[in-house]
Order: sequence, then structure tokens, then C-alpha cells
Amino acid sequence: MKKLLVTLLVLMSFGVFAQNQALFEQANALYNDGKYAEAIDKYEAILATKNESAELYFNLGNANYKLNNIAPSIYYYEKALQLSPNDSDIQNNLSFARNMTIDAIDVLPEGGVSKLVKKITNTMSFDGWAKLAIVFVLCFVVLFLAYYFAYSTMRKRLAFVGSLTVLAFICISVSLAFHKYTLDKKDRPAIVFVQESKVKSEPNNRSEESFRLHEGTKVQILDTVEDWKKIKLADGKSGWIANQDIKAL
Repeated sequence: MKKLLVTLLVLMSFGVFAQNQALFEQANALYNDGKYAEAIDKYEAILATKNESAELYFNLGNANYKLNNIAPSIYYYEKALQLSPNDSDIQNNLSFARNMTIDAIDVLPEGGVSKLVKKITNTMSFDGWAKLAIVFVLCFVVLFLAYYFAYSTMRKRLAFVGSLTVLAFICISVSLAFHKYTLDKKDRPAIVFVQESKVKSEPNNRSEESFRLHEGTKVQILDTVEDWKKIKLADGKSGWIANQDIKAL
């Protein structure tokens, strides 16, 4: 019975894959014919099956960009960039889409050391830093054994210095892994999906208006209270925005 169930699941997954591949090709054909709205429907049908890829999000961004749908185009380019952060085509198209937004928000400058550490941390994922730490641990074990079994003084010194160096790299890798975990946990971006939204000083409609945001602006979610999200901008300003006005990445 279990074997039959596994077989059925495998066949279903192959069937979904084949169906999605057909939908993707149909969507691309519609896009090439200039039928962008119909192409979007096909791409979103693939997303409805819980399948995603950088290419799918990128094409969705392109189709929405062609229709001047500011927020959706930026949203899908951002989603594509999450899956393929070094893709220059995604980065360039995202820049073009951002040029359509109204809000001009200056980014707060970071300190030299803080910026450097953040840049180094973001070169790999949490798993990447963790795996690197494990590799260094294995190297440490090998060097320790080499030190323990070495007969000559020179070899013992080399193994000892090497093991201390690797131990330092272990500490650095583990620290960067946890720093990456912290950065990812704090990173809760969202895109404004309404033409104009009033950002309040408190999470209620009666509170004072702090400022306004427009379609396509990227924010960071800090907190949630009922139907309100506390957000922060790249320039440091913060406030409360209605849930329905933004879409989390």
C-alpha cells in the first residue's frame, strides 16, 4: 500500500511539472505576442501550484512592468532577486521599475566597519557559513592529530600554528553564520501595493498622520498590531500602515 502511495505521489509530481512547463511556455508565447495580462494569468497559475523560480518571478515582473503595474513589477523582481541575488538582469530591471515610483527615500549611511562586516556576511547564506565552519573543524582535527603524532619539533610547531589559525577561522565562520541568521531574521521587507497610503503615528485611524507612501515603495516590517504593521524606511523614518496596503516579500 505504501509503495502504491509513493508511486502515485511521484506520478502526480511529474504530472504537475509537465503541466507547469506547458503553462510556462504558453505564458512566454503570450508575452512575446504582447499579451501581457494573459501571460500574467498563466504565470500566476504556476505559482498557485506552489512552484516558484527566479525565472518565473522575473518574467512576472517583466509582464507587469510592460503594463506599468509598478508595485507588482517591483514585488516580483524582488522575489526573483531573493532566489538569484547575483543576477544582473534582475538587478537592472528592478532599477528600471524603481524609477517609476514617486517616493524618493535616502538610505542612511552605514559606518565603514559595519558596512564591511555586513558585506562579508552576505556573501554566503547561513547554511554556507555553517558548512564552512564544519570544514574548518575537520581541518582542525587533522592538524591536531598531525601535532599529536608528529615526531620532529618543526612539524609539531607547524601543526600547532596551523591548528590555532584554523581555530580562529572556525570562530569567525560561526560568528558570521549567527550574524547572517540575525540579519535574515530582521529582514522583513514589504512593498506598498496601493496608490497612496497614510502612515500613522499609532496603530489606529484616529492617530496623527506621520507621512504618506506611494505604490512600489519598499519598507521593512518591524511589528504587527491587529490590522496594522509598524514599518521602517531606509532613511530611518517609521510609522504604522494598514495591513492591506502592503504585501510582504
